[in-house]
Amino acid sequence: MPDHPYQHIQTLLSSADAEKIHEGLELVRQEVARSGAQAARSLFEMVATLFHFDMFDRPDLLPVLEEAASLVVGFGDWVIPELLRGLDEGDLKAQLAIGHALGQVGAEAIQPLIAEYQATENTARRVFILYALGKIKSPRIVEALPLALEALNAADLELRDTATRAVGKFAECVPIFSEAARQEMFEKLRHNLADSSPVVRAKAVRSLGKLAKFGHLVPEERILLKTILERLMGIDEQYAWDYAFIVRREAEEAYQYVNSAG
Repeated sequence: MPDHPYQHIQTLLSSADAEKIHEGLELVRQEVARSGAQAARSLFEMVATLFHFDMFDRPDLLPVLEEAASLVVGFGDWVIPELLRGLDEGDLKAQLAIGHALGQVGAEAIQPLIAEYQATENTARRVFILYALGKIKSPRIVEALPLALEALNAADLELRDTATRAVGKFAECVPIFSEAARQEMFEKLRHNLADSSPVVRAKAVRSLGKLAKFGHLVPEERILLKTILERLMGIDEQYAWDYAFIVRREAEEAYQYVNSAG
């Protein structure tokens, strides 16, 4: 082993072999445990380079990518701004991985992410921030709901798409919404059922299904949603189903929730 452990770690993390990368990550973990925060800061950049792997090209490296994300999250809250800076690199693969890592940070990342969202006019950056917020599993994610609700009407397709998905993810984590917020979620998601993009329509159906699944709809809304889903699937009297299979598939899943809800 070289005299300086960081050189060996860098060699291992630069490998294309998953076992060697895993070994390098384990050495990072041991070095941080031994030397503390300073080691974590020094090694962060090495670990973060793994976020640039193409998982479609190298699906065998997905476990080490997830391990890397979990590892940097454990370095402390100081990684939040470091990860946010990585969203500007223009590498879609890295941006998705960073969004996933920020989601693992949890509730402590919510306010920094909101602040970054509000501070930027860059739509692509907002998309990935909203994507990261949708990865956070905490009731406190309700703090980000106003951003998502506003983005549901965005002119940009990617932002609108990500917001439509995020609202459903929020519904999984928040026990109860204010009446005004709940109604706005329902109405804006209904509006996106008429979106020109079948992907947005499908995600609107999915998120509406989650509102039903997690008990966020009043009886009148549940009945209305059931009628809408029957129309989308083409099982009502009009036989005017949505032409996109992805929408009909999501409607079939959501339908079980409006039928099973109390």
